[in-house]
Amino acid sequence: MSEKSNAAKTAGKVWIGVDIGGTKTAVVLCFQPPAIVDRVTFPTLPERGPDHALTMIQQAIHRMIQTHELHPGQIDAIGISCGGPLDRKRGLIQSPPNLPTWNNLPIVDILRDEFNVDCRLENDANAGAVAEHRFGAGQGVQNMIFLTMGTGLGAGLILGGRLYRGSSDMAGEIGHVRLTASGPVGYRKAGSVEGWASGGGMAQVATKRVAAAMKKGEATSLVAQLSTNRMLTAKDVADAAQLGDELARQIVSSTGTRLGETLAVLVDLLNPELIAIGGIAMRMGEALLEPARAAMKREALSAAAEACRIVPAALGERIGDIAAVCVAMG
Repeated sequence: MSEKSNAAKTAGKVWIGVDIGGTKTAVVLCFQPPAIVDRVTFPTLPERGPDHALTMIQQAIHRMIQTHELHPGQIDAIGISCGGPLDRKRGLIQSPPNLPTWNNLPIVDILRDEFNVDCRLENDANAGAVAEHRFGAGQGVQNMIFLTMGTGLGAGLILGGRLYRGSSDMAGEIGHVRLTASGPVGYRKAGSVEGWASGGGMAQVATKRVAAAMKKGEATSLVAQLSTNRMLTAKDVADAAQLGDELARQIVSSTGTRLGETLAVLVDLLNPELIAIGGIAMRMGEALLEPARAAMKREALSAAAEACRIVPAALGERIGDIAAVCVAMG
């Protein structure tokens, strides 16, 4: 028997996590959280429909079972973390913006039938909030918020030490809130929080501002990227800002300000001790977070603002893996 199999026996429980994103999907194996002992990643390729990714997920789980000399009875549960909309109770993924071809996909039933083990589905923001609360920056905190700041933006809420889902599992959709009367589009709503304070929103703002700079003959290294790809990404902006591009720095700062205005709404409404932010906030760091904190302090009630720390997610790039495992753990 292998050392890995012995470790599984010693741990007593085995969890599998599946973190599904529009760009990539990860399947992970865990014996002793938050340590990950095996990991498989592959492109999700949503344009092919769900069958491609489902096949890859199943193959990855079968390989892990074989490699680590497990049998399905040893697996406590499979946890799936995915962006919404979804129906957690019925186990359905319902055409999220980054997975438009995944229409009412019964992923829980599919994996439960394949492996004959318990399977659970959770919104990625909620899963990330639980992961940060158990193993990251939120350990010991009673009231905290986790923001997914990737292509979109959503919030997971830990209130009174417990995940708060709301009466129809829709709590935390801060990205849908309208921040301005007009502006970049997120959640199919112009001027929304997601339009202003997400990676996708930053890309929209950058594309518009660089196009305007080109017309005026202003210098920016982002012109070459826009001429090649016709649409910029948040990574393009971050890379240019790190190399000293002034326009890119302004875009990062203005996105941080919009993020801070959003944080002020959350702080005034929920009075949390901590807001941990994933995605591009982890990668851009203080260039984004410093203007965000400044705007939050300007906009929020002073006592509530003073009580709340704004930090990048402590789990870093591991958060998606650990979040999926937390879904499996329940």
